Amino acid sequence: MPEPSAAQRRFLKKRQQKLRTVTLVRILIFLAFLVLWEAAARLGLIDAFIFSSPSRVAETFLSMASDGSMFRHIGITLLETLISFFLVFAVSVLAAVLLWLSRSLSRILEPYLVVLNSLPKSALAPLLIVWLGANMRTIIVAGMSVALFGSILTVYTGFLEVDPEKAKLIYTLGGHKKDVLSKVILPGSVPIFLNTMKVNIGLCLVGVIIGEFIGSREGLGYLIIYGSQVFQLDLVLTSIVILCVLAMLLYQCLSAAQKLYLRKL
Repeated sequence: MPEPSAAQRRFLKKRQQKLRTVTLVRILIFLAFLVLWEAAARLGLIDAFIFSSPSRVAETFLSMASDGSMFRHIGITLLETLISFFLVFAVSVLAAVLLWLSRSLSRILEPYLVVLNSLPKSALAPLLIVWLGANMRTIIVAGMSVALFGSILTVYTGFLEVDPEKAKLIYTLGGHKKDVLSKVILPGSVPIFLNTMKVNIGLCLVGVIIGEFIGSREGLGYLIIYGSQVFQLDLVLTSIVILCVLAMLLYQCLSAAQKLYLRKL
């Protein structure tokens, strides 16, 4: 492999410096927010009982972490989110394949998918509790309901946008629709899968929390509802902070997978 030129090295160095600058600014903004939040609570500019503070959030987390209860709640929410996430991916790809194989079916079902995608999923959660009962299965279905229909539409639209010339070439060489699907559509849609998954992981987390609000005795959603009911607002803020961290970590894992895939191209 040839050595990069001086101009290429300067470009790569400048790019790395920009990335470091962006990362540094992000960290400084976060730290400034924490400092201002803590200072405002200690100086009485905000009511620490209502708005909590970083130190009180840390104390609440450490207190619940000492007996393992916090990790149990985090694990329950994470498990429900991952199960709903992988089920959404599998069902959306399967449904998109069926729609692609049958254009008549796609014309019939597309309006219904659009309507189902636009429904307020928080309104469906109480019905799911009544239909399926207050259990983990219901919460997983609630998580799926937020992301599923939009994911099907996105993946199916991505199938239609894959290079049609490659499909024509396979038909010209005597191939069939299944050959186009296996050799053009699915391999060409990997970037679409990855982008859709990055969106879905957050949506599934939101759906799981909605389900836990209504029909759970475990999980971060339950802690938020319980804390608000008994006015333990430190617990509410701690759970929200953990949710933010959890969402960021899940998103970063998928972003890393996407970058790894792009490097291999």
